[in-house]
Amino acid sequence: MEAHLRTSPRRGRAEAAASAPVFNDWETVRCELLNTRICDLGLAIEGSPLEPFTARLLKELGAKGIGFRPSFYLTDSWGCPDRVPVIGIPFYLADERLAQIEEEQTGEIEDDAMVMMLLRHEAGHAVNYAYRLWEEAEWVETFGRFSTPYHESFQPNPASRRFVRHVYASHYGRTYAQKHPDEDFAETFAVWLTPRSAWRRRYRYWPALEKLLYVDRVVRRVRKREPRQMGGRLVSPVEQLTMLLAEYYGQQAERYQAAAQGYVDGHLRAVFPPVRGGATQAARTLLRRNRRGLLERMVHWSGLDADEALTILHKLEDRAGALGLRFRAEQAPQKLADVAAMAAALGVEFAYTGRLTGG
Repeated sequence: MEAHLRTSPRRGRAEAAASAPVFNDWETVRCELLNTRICDLGLAIEGSPLEPFTARLLKELGAKGIGFRPSFYLTDSWGCPDRVPVIGIPFYLADERLAQIEEEQTGEIEDDAMVMMLLRHEAGHAVNYAYRLWEEAEWVETFGRFSTPYHESFQPNPASRRFVRHVYASHYGRTYAQKHPDEDFAETFAVWLTPRSAWRRRYRYWPALEKLLYVDRVVRRVRKREPRQMGGRLVSPVEQLTMLLAEYYGQQAERYQAAAQGYVDGHLRAVFPPVRGGATQAARTLLRRNRRGLLERMVHWSGLDADEALTILHKLEDRAGALGLRFRAEQAPQKLADVAAMAAALGVEFAYTGRLTGG
């Protein structure tokens, strides 16, 4: 039916194309993301910007002859769960849009070099935990007792040569190895693992060289062995992060809506509030199946041309699907009436203002 609707002489496909960015500009996309629960963002390492980095780390481990392959998961920060040889990576690095929000909110974002530095560091933890190296007497003699209390704040000696210098940490520079024996090993391992780090030459006059030589010896000894520890309890996997992205940053999601000129999530949530129990249907399906009638009503009441009205409908369908909105099957007639009224109102609003408000 869309193809048979008459185009207004005042509006054509060129204008429809020009209006599309309103619904897909950064202000709108940012608002949509901030108003979405982290667990609903559909994030995964596979196929994301992170995949080349994790593949590179595994290649580096393989080049050292290490048979152990750590697994990776998305969480809210960098780290390995305590004594679990699994590497946690911040979820925002799995999506370029989320990385942009992270940088906007915090003022910084990991560049490619830092991502690899942190992956090598966490690989050090994972190798330590996989082979339970911290239990060995030589590990304790070299790095200290693993059971040493772990404190978030510490007082490093920037001039000390007893520790390698690798990851840059805010407030501490490159002294993170001084934080705890476990961090000391992870940082030493990372320097040892880094291709072309020339660690023998760089640290040849440093007491830290003995730690690097220990890592070189112990890895040669265990690299072909089966790990003693695999798997374990994950900390805050992305699937369990149920807060809105805005809440993660301590923000009120509504503050971003004024600038989001194509934001429709609020309208959709008002028509399709959460439902529990009973047979339900997808809101996206309702919108798609009734697109023809909704399009006619929008064009009739708003004066929009069919292409512009269709742009709005496609946005509603996409966001209803992304939000996973549903309704009870027996409510279908009422929901369709509500959707028709909403679509017509949005058409009128867009025809007069060129934007949507109150989402």
